[in-house]
Amino acid sequence: MSIEKFTEQIQASFSFAGKSLLIGGAVYEGKVIPGLKVRLPLSTVNRHGLIAGATGTGKTKSIQRLAESLSEQGVNVLLMDIKGDISGISKPGTENPKIKERMNLIGVPWSPSEYPTELMTISDEIGLRMRATVSEFGPVLFSKVLELNENQEGAIAIIFKYCDDKTWPLLDIKDFRAVLQYLSDGEGKKEIEKNYGSISPASSGVIMRRLLELEQQGGDKFFGEKSFEVEDLLQIDRNRKAYINILRLTDIQDSPKLFSSFMLCLLAEIYNKFPEIGDKGDPKLVIFIDEAHLIFKEASRALMLQLETIIKLIRSKGVGIYFCTQAPTDIPDTILSQLGTKIQHALRAFTAKDRKDIKLVAENFPISEYYKTDQVITELGIGEALVTVLNEKGIPTPLVYTMMCAPQSRMDILSPEEQVEKVKSSQLAQIYNEEIDRESAYEILNKKILSSTQNDEVSAKNEIQENTDSDIGGTIKKIANSSLTRTIVREVARGIFGILLGKTRRPTSRR
Repeated sequence: MSIEKFTEQIQASFSFAGKSLLIGGAVYEGKVIPGLKVRLPLSTVNRHGLIAGATGTGKTKSIQRLAESLSEQGVNVLLMDIKGDISGISKPGTENPKIKERMNLIGVPWSPSEYPTELMTISDEIGLRMRATVSEFGPVLFSKVLELNENQEGAIAIIFKYCDDKTWPLLDIKDFRAVLQYLSDGEGKKEIEKNYGSISPASSGVIMRRLLELEQQGGDKFFGEKSFEVEDLLQIDRNRKAYINILRLTDIQDSPKLFSSFMLCLLAEIYNKFPEIGDKGDPKLVIFIDEAHLIFKEASRALMLQLETIIKLIRSKGVGIYFCTQAPTDIPDTILSQLGTKIQHALRAFTAKDRKDIKLVAENFPISEYYKTDQVITELGIGEALVTVLNEKGIPTPLVYTMMCAPQSRMDILSPEEQVEKVKSSQLAQIYNEEIDRESAYEILNKKILSSTQNDEVSAKNEIQENTDSDIGGTIKKIANSSLTRTIVREVARGIFGILLGKTRRPTSRR
């Protein structure tokens, strides 16, 4: 195939009437073709995507540059930073010869830039704390988080309904545990059996164990107030750049239940609260999930079903979800089929199994008349990728070997001191990092139990007093009714009356 035909086809395929993001420069026979740009239409960013490749091939830097481009276009970003190596996006980059050479080949200028960011956390990391209340989850979602069966889900429904009727707030795990104990083996047991249905000891035991497991993975930090409002992901700075929200998850890999809980809540909240925009207008939010293979490896069935549903429906809310992983085979087929943009970095074939896997990966991309896809995947250098996107009509573009643009922000982490300073300067962090523990189900039940205990103590004291008084009265009555007592009383009475009447007997003398 001639370079002229290649240039003509790529130029026609990646030229868009509307706004677009520059991904990089097209490569043909090992060389970047001057002026031949590979772009992603902004209007199809919400059709989701995949960024794949072996460790060290440049996946994270591709995410970083895409996030920068979206911020420049006024589209907010939420980055799930599991490795902890992307927080430097809030600081300008440092020019070096390699970056300069790369950008000269692509034919675009490069200038160090910083981007507005929020550091966030759902664990012990430094950042704005994202929380949610148990009530916000609702019985169905909370049951999915705990991976319960149908009978146990019924018990969860009873607890939520009972608390709704009593207007008892369910804010955190201790609230839910207190209500469960109260209704399963406490004073509330008879009440719910009459009006709601019973909670079996077996169901109660399973739910208690699942709550403990969730709590041990950090659920006590995630559930509570102040609850995070998803609209706060959509900040714009004074330069009209959209905020890049970095959720730091470096300590979350051993807590799959906590992450599942967060993802379920976040996606449900976004879907419920974001307005419907259809395919018109610019996207509002793009979510990048780095190291997605770790998530899918540990994901509960509930998370998988929720992700499948959200992927199919959430694009109409102007939201795109991009998975970053080592190989497309890490993503379930039902989700992979929904991903319009595919950026494939290098894979390495060290074994026969690796070669088979690469052939399978190659079949996920459009057939190319210019490349042997399975061969090229193993030959890609760092910062190079095979790219296909959806054009403005939703049709996949031809596969193109691309030299990716370099990020303009710092390609390294923030120091701990910089992280602390960043969080201190955040207005949102000042709001959400304030711990609130208002009166909720736990406190209400404690007061109820304390009041009941005090009443029981008062009743017991009264009963003791009554018994004591009764015993004293009985003793006095017995004494009063004795013959000795009657004799004494009679003689005393006679003496008193004798004195009063002057009839006291005088002793008589014997003759």
